[in-house]
Amino acid sequence: MRITFVLLMFSVVVAAQDVEDQLPRVDEIVIRMAEHDAQRAAALQSYTATRRYVLQNENHHKRAEMLVTVRCHQDGSKEFETVSESGWGGARKYVFPKLLKSETAASRPSERNKSRITLDNYSFQFLRTDCINNRLAYVLAITPKTTNQYLVKGTIWVDASDYAIARIEGAPAKNPSFWIKSVHFIHTYEKNGSFWLPASDRSVTEARIFGATELTIDYFGYSLTPLAMSASNGPTTTNEITNR
Repeated sequence: MRITFVLLMFSVVVAAQDVEDQLPRVDEIVIRMAEHDAQRAAALQSYTATRRYVLQNENHHKRAEMLVTVRCHQDGSKEFETVSESGWGGARKYVFPKLLKSETAASRPSERNKSRITLDNYSFQFLRTDCINNRLAYVLAITPKTTNQYLVKGTIWVDASDYAIARIEGAPAKNPSFWIKSVHFIHTYEKNGSFWLPASDRSVTEARIFGATELTIDYFGYSLTPLAMSASNGPTTTNEITNR
């Protein structure tokens, strides 16, 4: 009986090792992410979408909501137009405009390379595999090589088939303000047709005075026009979109 148990455990260990041996190395994953970007960045010329921002602070019973349309150009730069606002006046006057202004600035071609999840900006470590929306993903820890305002420290989930980022979770590499104690966020992406597109952002900011404030951003109503033909595979998905 003991021999049977030992043989069974040995078989399990060998099977697990076989699976591990079949996994790509972390440098291969990152290289394929970069290749994916380079080959298919031109597949999406531009897109428009709608976003719903909801800011809540339960301690102070504050809530504000904003609906905006966003247009993302081929170079990744963005333009925003506010459709409607409601709720807490302080958020509408100060917080929402600052969010849009910051993202507009970060999307400019001269700034975008500072925020990209690449070997130039990050060190990577393989953690494990996971399943997101019934798709296999490689989970990598990312550590910024510098501490500029655009970088983050945390974890990414890379789709094992498309090598597109499906999820990012972490915190800013640089504290944005003395008045902020901590920030934790989760960004998710979903495959829409042949493109991976932002689906939602969830962040909780702990401030020294106001306590916890939650920001939720939902993305919907995508219009992808026009699609360019990839040189190799026709209209295809592109990880570039996750950086737009």
